[in-house]
Amino acid sequence: MPTFFETAVLKLNELGFFKFLLPFILTAAIIYGGLRRSQIFGDPDRNVAVNAVISFVVSLFVWATPIILGVDIQTRLTAFFVQGFVVSLVVLFGLLIAGMFFPPDLAKSLGEKIKSGYFWGAIIILSFLVIGVVAVSSGLATVMFPEGVGAGIPSDLFISAGIILLLVVSVAFIVQTAK
Repeated sequence: MPTFFETAVLKLNELGFFKFLLPFILTAAIIYGGLRRSQIFGDPDRNVAVNAVISFVVSLFVWATPIILGVDIQTRLTAFFVQGFVVSLVVLFGLLIAGMFFPPDLAKSLGEKIKSGYFWGAIIILSFLVIGVVAVSSGLATVMFPEGVGAGIPSDLFISAGIILLLVVSVAFIVQTAK
């Protein structure tokens, strides 16, 4: 016999709480925070209603689309967040282990390394790689790109874009190390 909490979660699932309401609220909060931070519509304290209405409408459009198109995003989005949480726990556990074995002034030396541009570049590249791997492994990438990445785009264009990107990164690396 299911417990009270299992029954509550199953009932909320039947009502679409996890399929629509929670992602809708999360998206609206992210868009609202972005609008406040960017101050596109002026002082955020004076334009609370404008930011709220825009974030509400955009979030509604975003989360009405999977329902209208008949795409099941709930299971893939749930898997994405769970796998992302597991990755975060692994990183935190690794930092905990590192803190036990490294010297006590580790925070100071890491503070110095954080100031360099290489550190932030490496963190950003690593973050995008982890997000990409989690999106593919959770199946969320198939929702975003149902026909595959680059469907309908000639492979020559992808090869050319990859070579240009490689050249730009190489030149940026050479210029940065020459300083």
